[in-house]
Amino acid sequence: MAINWFPGHMHKARKDIAEVMPQVDVIIELLDARIPFSSENPLVNGLRGDTPCIKVLNKADLADPEMTQRWVEHLEQQQGVRALPMTSQHPEHIKSLLKLCETLMGDRDLAIRGGRAMIMGIPNVGKSTMINTLAGRTIAKTGNEAGVTKSQQKIKLANNITLTDTPGFLWPKLTPPECGYRLAITGAIKDTAFEFSDIALFAADFLLQHYADRVQQRYGLTEVPDNDEQLLIEIGKRRGCVTKGGGVDWHKVSTILITDLRDGKLGGLTLETPEMVVAEVARAEAEEAEKARLKAIHDAERKARTKKNRK
Repeated sequence: MAINWFPGHMHKARKDIAEVMPQVDVIIELLDARIPFSSENPLVNGLRGDTPCIKVLNKADLADPEMTQRWVEHLEQQQGVRALPMTSQHPEHIKSLLKLCETLMGDRDLAIRGGRAMIMGIPNVGKSTMINTLAGRTIAKTGNEAGVTKSQQKIKLANNITLTDTPGFLWPKLTPPECGYRLAITGAIKDTAFEFSDIALFAADFLLQHYADRVQQRYGLTEVPDNDEQLLIEIGKRRGCVTKGGGVDWHKVSTILITDLRDGKLGGLTLETPEMVVAEVARAEAEEAEKARLKAIHDAERKARTKKNRK
């Protein structure tokens, strides 16, 4: 099942950002360190042009440290991009962002003409918490759910940099489709937009392939299950997620697994690798090309039939 979530305010946010972008000196884009590719909005590169961009891998405390470093190196291959991991647990690191912004603005005297930065990110990536830390006061509303911020606001920071806060927005079609699942697993999509059992099975399959030892330890399993469905069944048995008929309560056990993953109860883990997403993108592009080819054939055949019927 393809997962998409693009409410009306996100379309407006994209238009508003496009209007303001020419006035911006530096962009701060927050990514979720657990899913750096899936949380990197493909619309940002098209909107920013050659404006310098700091890609912040936020929630790094919930991610696999080794994989985070690999993602930093991967992201910095992009022109004009600096990448660094951060967490709200270390506010002093967040404040260092201002120094980096100044560096990327060049030799400008900020006392004469202030700098202009824009902070962007998908829903529930921790943007509001970061803004409050940078400002040294509570300005942005925070919440552990997608879509808290609905409109732009400008915030004056201590070093004469004006920070424009923007609503978190996704993009109309989440592709490759795996991106939608990862965004849902980490809480970037409203929980009402998908079935928990769907994303739990996706997460279970990934965990068995990459973090089986963590799963075994967390849920007290004597051995690693053979597949994703069996893993949820075993967790369900140990956590009392059983229906009156003796079967597994799929929604309840799925919620347990996803909540544990979101809260870091399985340890720091990363749900994608650079190599993985390169393969997924190539596969998605090949599938789209094949669809386009079949559509062209269908359209040509329909056109030929129409022409024949008119004779």
